[in-house]
Amino acid sequence: MKVRVDRFLHAVRIFKTRSVSSDECRLGKVSVNGSEAKASREVQAGDEITIRFHGFSRTIKVLQILEKRVGAALVEKYYEDITPEDELLKKDMLKLNRNEFRQRGAGRPTKRERRDIDRLKGA
Repeated sequence: MKVRVDRFLHAVRIFKTRSVSSDECRLGKVSVNGSEAKASREVQAGDEITIRFHGFSRTIKVLQILEKRVGAALVEKYYEDITPEDELLKKDMLKLNRNEFRQRGAGRPTKRERRDIDRLKGA
């Protein structure tokens, strides 16, 4: 049995909606077994799907096929997360880099402070 890659990624809660899943495939951020995948590409058990997010990649292995969206507690039997350790560290570093500390009671940053923050973040 096979199912479309956009439908599978939506069903296992990688993406919130199927249209977002289709858009990510169209933009070239999803690959199946090492080759770029369109939304209509069919996946089956044993395939590896790589999804590129904001600065890091996530790799999953399809264990069972699923067409309909299920609860979050049930998705673990349909795919296995095989993301390499260095990508997980990169994800954690990006998460830490996004958050900045501001003293309590300091208020909102001024325009000048916002520009300095953006410059430090590399934006």
